[in-house]
Amino acid sequence: MEPRGRYFEDIAIGEEIESAPRTITEADILAFAELSGDTNPLHIDPEYARTTIFGERIAHGLLGLSVASGLAWQTGLIEGTAEAFIGLDWKFRAPIRIGDTVRLRMVTTQKREMPHLGGGLVTLSATLLNQRDEVVQKGTWTVLVRARQRPGVAEES
Repeated sequence: MEPRGRYFEDIAIGEEIESAPRTITEADILAFAELSGDTNPLHIDPEYARTTIFGERIAHGLLGLSVASGLAWQTGLIEGTAEAFIGLDWKFRAPIRIGDTVRLRMVTTQKREMPHLGGGLVTLSATLLNQRDEVVQKGTWTVLVRARQRPGVAEES
């Protein structure tokens, strides 16, 4: 079965892809706190959060990054062709509040063939935006993407 995602050779430098939007809910934040064990009252205690510079509960920064990863996957760009997430450089620019609707914009900035790994490294500039087009998180991601023809792998008929 042919993967939905694109192979290394098919990804163009400068190409821009934007995800569908996703609204962050209170349930998302509470579930992430439970899953991660990060029960910082800034995220789960409304009384405490009112005393902070944000004045209300906000999403965990890593919840934003996790949602960004899911939004990237849902674009289909590398669905079935991503071999490994290699690394990232990520900045948290603004809070994500309950009810914010975020979307991910990705631009391919670099490619490097890695034939011995069966593909190549693709570097994406990734920006997580809220419903007001404010940058809430951003950075670069490096992903190992499968080549269409991998050395030593017989072509299926």
